Amino acid sequence: SKYSRSSSWRIANDLPSSFKYAFQGISFGLRTQRNFRIHLLIGTFAFIFGLWLNLSMIDFAVLVLTIASVIVLELLNTAIEAAVDLSIGNRYHPLAKTAKDCSAASVLVASIGSLVIALFLLLPPFLSRIGF
Repeated sequence: SKYSRSSSWRIANDLPSSFKYAFQGISFGLRTQRNFRIHLLIGTFAFIFGLWLNLSMIDFAVLVLTIASVIVLELLNTAIEAAVDLSIGNRYHPLAKTAKDCSAASVLVASIGSLVIALFLLLPPFLSRIGF
C-alpha cells in the first residue's frame, strides 16, 4: 500500500517533530500525487514570473497567497481521500464518493480562481514589458 500506517498514531511532542511530520506530508504529496506536482510546478513558474515582472509587494503577496491556497487544498484533498479510504476500505459508499468529489472540487475551484487572479496580476505587466 502507498500509505504507511505504522506511525500514523504518533503525536508530535515538540516543534522539530511537528515540522518533520509536516515535511513528511509534503513529501508524500510530491511522491504520490500527480496533481500536487502539477500545481507546485505551475505555482513555482507563476512565482518566478512574478519576480521577473517585479510585481508590487501587494500584488506579489496576493500571488503567493493564491498559490499557497491551491497547494494547501491539494494536500487537504489528499488527506480527505486517505481518511475516507481508511474508514471505508474497499467498499463503496455514496457519502464517501461525495466527500471525495467535494474535496476534489475545492481544488478545482481554487485552481480556476488562481488562474483568473494570475491573469489579472501577471498579464498587464507582461504585456507592458513586451511592448503592448
